[in-house]
Amino acid sequence: MHALTVLVAAEAVDAASDLLSDEHDALSVSIEDADAGSPAEQPVFDEPGTGGSRIWRRARLSALFDSEAAATAAAAALAAGAAGHDARIETIAPVDDRDWVRLTQAQFGPTEIEPGFWIVPTWSAVPTGAVRTIRLDPGMAFGTGTHPTTRMCLRWIVRQSASRPAAWPRVLDYGCGSGVLAIAAGLLGAGSIDAVDIDPAAVETTRANAAANAVTLRAHAADGAVGGEFDLILANILATPLKMLAPLLANRLAPGGELVLSGILAAQAGELKASYAPWLALEVADQDDGWILMTGARPAPARVA
Repeated sequence: MHALTVLVAAEAVDAASDLLSDEHDALSVSIEDADAGSPAEQPVFDEPGTGGSRIWRRARLSALFDSEAAATAAAAALAAGAAGHDARIETIAPVDDRDWVRLTQAQFGPTEIEPGFWIVPTWSAVPTGAVRTIRLDPGMAFGTGTHPTTRMCLRWIVRQSASRPAAWPRVLDYGCGSGVLAIAAGLLGAGSIDAVDIDPAAVETTRANAAANAVTLRAHAADGAVGGEFDLILANILATPLKMLAPLLANRLAPGGELVLSGILAAQAGELKASYAPWLALEVADQDDGWILMTGARPAPARVA
């Protein structure tokens, strides 16, 4: 295999990436700040879809090809301005023959969520002292349990499960990724579980992980029909889609049902509260490394004396 490294203006990143992957069959394309570590570095924290204007001045694209000829042809197309902007070719070099899957797996090891409760990748041994484990292979989906947003959701599920008199009868994991949240709820006694995602790979990964943990659930595309109401809804996505989903998620809560939202930066708490205010009050329930977890409950009907 051969790797092509090229510098492009930030505004040309999408066009250059599409050219490399779609027209020249790059096996992978990675993007990084070309000025990282220098005085010209411009850190970017804006969430996609929020309309933020801060972007890198220059980007470095690294594309992997199965042959030197393919990498050279892609470089020639970029140099000729095929992506619509000037590009500067840095290197075309052979790549060592390595087991890239195992190298990636090595970055993800067992994670303890709460004392005795562990997320353990399928290629790792179960730690001594683990009382309950989720065996997980994230595949191509988000959700290894190591990101702060996922950790907070898992902590909430474990702690709330321990303090509740009974498990949730019906659970919805919206944007399920690897299925780790739905599986955690299932292992802690939840009844009927639905897990949905817009990514078909996430749906398949969730099904496989649920089977590996002997958890029964229904995993399907987010555009499919999910009827009825839920006693617990989990949504670990990002602030912008969570705001757009407010009517859908709030109206799927059963009376007294609990809503758990993550993927939110601390500065976005006010926006989320405002978006869900017509249905329920959201509060910050946890925070981790700049991210927050927000929860709320649909008011239960008043009892008649």
